[in-house]
Amino acid sequence: MKTYLTLFIFLFFTSEFLSAQDSIAIPDTLQGRSTSWTVGINGSQASYSNWAQGGVNNIAATGSSSLTIAYKKDRFSYGFLFDTRYGKTQIQNEGNRKIDDRLFIKNRFMYDLGEDDSDFKAYANIRIRTQFDRGFNYGAGPEGEDILISSFMAPGYFSQDIGLAYIPSDNFTFEAGLGLQQTFVRDENLSTTYGLDEGDRFRNEAGLTIGSSFKAELATNVLLSTSINTFTTFGKALSSTDVYFSNKLTGRINNFMNASLSLDLVYDDDFSNEVQVAQVLSMGISFTLR
Repeated sequence: MKTYLTLFIFLFFTSEFLSAQDSIAIPDTLQGRSTSWTVGINGSQASYSNWAQGGVNNIAATGSSSLTIAYKKDRFSYGFLFDTRYGKTQIQNEGNRKIDDRLFIKNRFMYDLGEDDSDFKAYANIRIRTQFDRGFNYGAGPEGEDILISSFMAPGYFSQDIGLAYIPSDNFTFEAGLGLQQTFVRDENLSTTYGLDEGDRFRNEAGLTIGSSFKAELATNVLLSTSINTFTTFGKALSSTDVYFSNKLTGRINNFMNASLSLDLVYDDDFSNEVQVAQVLSMGISFTLR
């Protein structure tokens, strides 16, 4: 685990060409509105018969969609991001299982603090983050049964923050400010799983937020995108800071096909004192519609 953290923190602070995975790039040259919509599907299939090395028949598919809208007029700019992913796999003798699930919405407002597209901007963000479907800890029950650990809006996070951003180019963002975060747990049976009191479905917190993001073109058609966001609740120890660290390495084969490796690290001690890790290697096709 320390190796993963060291590697990606090193990449985060040493990349040369910067932008964001969960951020919204609004070029200084933009006047008016621009829209980009990328859709994709990744899949895999494996089957075995009398295979000496062994193996389990399986098929998997993941669909994704990312809609970005940017608007700029004089000193004011606005960005909207609607990002979704959902994937399932069918494993022989074990049925269907979820392999990816994300629903993320972000609204971003900015105002230049100086003439001629200043590097410093006042900002406000509004985010919603949850998942579509139920998630399980498979085979973790006392009798080997699956344990439900999440579902739609259980948990769901709604956050708002304002502050000052430093944006020296279209490809780098660093910001810090004050924020509110609301945690929703629609299924009260999961309340204690996410740090709420038994039977509660809602918690509101105030704190400090810090975020930064970039993308680095490591080689021709090979792109690394990274974003990190933290939330430190007032009245809690600094060690309880929530950290969301997302990384994606994408290699484009041609105009439609690409391969990607993603690694997300999350620390949220309301759920677990261990770092949460999600790593996905995939290959598929994607289309960008403008």
